[in-house]
Amino acid sequence: MIVHPELRRAARPARRPLLAATLLQGAVTLTHLAQAALLALALAGLAHRDTGRLPWLLAAVLAVVGARAGLTVWQRRTATRAGARVRVALRDELLAHLGRLGPAHLTTARAGAVRTTLVDGVEGVDTYVSRYLPQLLITLTVPPLVLAALAATEPRALLGLVPALLLALAGPRAWDRLLAARGKEHWDTYEGLGADYLEALQGMPALRAAGAVGRTRARLEERSAALHRATVAKLRVSLVDTGITDLAIQGGTAAAALLACWSAVTGSTTATGTYLVLLLASECFRPVRDLAREWHAGYLGASAADGLAALRTAEPAVEDTGTASAHRQAPPELRFHNVRFTYGDAPAPALDGVSFTAQAGRTTAIVGPSGAGKSTLLALLLRHHDPQEGRITLDGRATTEYTLASLRQGIAVVSQDTYLFHATIADNLRLARPGATDDDLTRVARAAGIHDEITALPDGYATLLGERGATLSGGQRQRLALARALLADAPVLVLDEATSSVDERREADIVRALPTAASGRTVLVIAHRLAAVRHADRIVVLDSGRVDAVGEHAGLVEAGGVYTRLVEAGRAHRGELAA
Repeated sequence: MIVHPELRRAARPARRPLLAATLLQGAVTLTHLAQAALLALALAGLAHRDTGRLPWLLAAVLAVVGARAGLTVWQRRTATRAGARVRVALRDELLAHLGRLGPAHLTTARAGAVRTTLVDGVEGVDTYVSRYLPQLLITLTVPPLVLAALAATEPRALLGLVPALLLALAGPRAWDRLLAARGKEHWDTYEGLGADYLEALQGMPALRAAGAVGRTRARLEERSAALHRATVAKLRVSLVDTGITDLAIQGGTAAAALLACWSAVTGSTTATGTYLVLLLASECFRPVRDLAREWHAGYLGASAADGLAALRTAEPAVEDTGTASAHRQAPPELRFHNVRFTYGDAPAPALDGVSFTAQAGRTTAIVGPSGAGKSTLLALLLRHHDPQEGRITLDGRATTEYTLASLRQGIAVVSQDTYLFHATIADNLRLARPGATDDDLTRVARAAGIHDEITALPDGYATLLGERGATLSGGQRQRLALARALLADAPVLVLDEATSSVDERREADIVRALPTAASGRTVLVIAHRLAAVRHADRIVVLDSGRVDAVGEHAGLVEAGGVYTRLVEAGRAHRGELAA
């Protein structure tokens, strides 16, 4: 009878349908009691050879059975609606909270574990809330009413029923703490296995390339065996719980029957009273039997409760305390003011006193060797983290003054690791602007250099992409992501290694088209390949988390330093490729 606070909370959005489902379940239970009473009267009549009322009693029994069938269907439909409302509300809340947590949360949480919680955990909560909780209320209310009726008919029957009922309800509670611990162990193992399988599926190309498929299979088999052991350990405790309940039910029913028979033999009760005790004793325990059944059906929800609570209460890396909305009419000026940021317990800061200005409506490039702090700079701009020192301003206002939704909607990002969904090309593009016309899609696709390849496909823009855009090449995925970012029409456009998977000819085409496509926007270009940034209005060179130099391509090359070394490294790389 574990009622986790998180599960009670999950039931709140469906209070009315749950109340209706509980009342209907109570009505179904009453039909069982009515049937028992009618059969007791019929059997008593037969015992006295009084069959005059028998047809009417049997007709009433049939009517009760028919009513129960209708009520059962009604109750299940109502409970299903309540469960659906719980699922939708809980998933909406968790997904919205995940959005607030941002990518920073997934650096510590495994995507497969989060998926298991959102899918399997919430499904378990549905069963727990829509089936177990209504039955729990029935179990706490109906047996006392039956006992009261039996007390008026044959008080001695309570000598067998009351102790048995108390044992059936209270006895298993001695195992609740152990059952909860085993349930948590089972859920943690189940969640971990789900995360391992998802990771293995997503990384299958890398596993094949590394020859690690066999080792991964062995590890998954061991995890599966661990889940089996956790499941068996949980079932052992659950079987003890069930055994105590069944022993109490069978013992209580048998004791009540013996007492009823003894009363009948001694003549201390009527035939009707005897049959009532015999039939109602079984009905007294029916809610308890049903509760045990629904408990096993909804146990996954009880096991997942801690995981759901942990996800729901996880603290975001940044607080959404801003109230301002970012203006979209004109491109904004973007400034970093002496920004310093260190990841966790890292020995050195990722950014150390970074200051520069990205002028409104101009293209500013951010370059530097690997580990210079380029990705961290973008993460701070999008407020996945906040700097420990300094501040970032957009249009003269600190980014912390804007609401997170407004800030992020005003910044379109094309990253190196693009994500495309299992949907058509048009649907993937319209994620940025659902109301975009076909002409809008064509315009941005041309600007990104992908239109001709889309139209060459049999279904054109209606072509269904595989998961993560698996049917496209890396360069095609990046250009499609660039088109999607252009369609968003955000005042700030960030290209984070957006041409890294594109060949030099395509890169040159995109670079030439970018000034026109990005017109009226403030553009940040983060890149290793300098061909993508040499025509930028301003280039900011980062090295070891600090600004090494700021200027234009020609001036930076002449000045020497980090930028010159990057240029020379690029030339050497192209020479190696040519050779």
